Amino acid sequence: MDSREYAFEGATPDIHGYAHVSREATLVGDVTVGPNANVWPGVVLRGDVAPVEVGRESAIGDGAIVHASTVGEKVMVGHGAVLNDAHVRDGALVGFNSTVSDATIGEGSIVAMGTVVPPGYEVPAESFVRGSPATVTPLSETTIDPNEVFEAFSSGDYANLAARHEDLFE
Repeated sequence: MDSREYAFEGATPDIHGYAHVSREATLVGDVTVGPNANVWPGVVLRGDVAPVEVGRESAIGDGAIVHASTVGEKVMVGHGAVLNDAHVRDGALVGFNSTVSDATIGEGSIVAMGTVVPPGYEVPAESFVRGSPATVTPLSETTIDPNEVFEAFSSGDYANLAARHEDLFE
């Protein structure tokens, strides 16, 4: 066990063999990191009061905090984001320095940088979320091209970048 992986009440982090987890990330307790996911420096994944799950091909950006939350597959969580008792569905993007607490982000949704999603929000699939507190608009009613956004922030590209860092990841 790496010095930044900690057991909690008998639960230990479970990192898939093809995942990339920075030596500078901290994982505590009931944490699962799926294949080809990448967890960058300064990230805290804390599964003490409830599990933390990071799905296949998802990226958790530098300095993000994920506590008692589920991150689906091919999700991008931006630098400095905070997820607390949150559920982020497949293909969603949570922007830099956003906070999602006791809420659900629907599949394929985009949470803008700095957004605060307060408790109780159930963001529908394919929505654009912005502001503090958050307002929700269907992506179809915006000028945002979700394919362009997801291509620009592709978690697959992050997985390739993580693989090129020989000393940063396990």
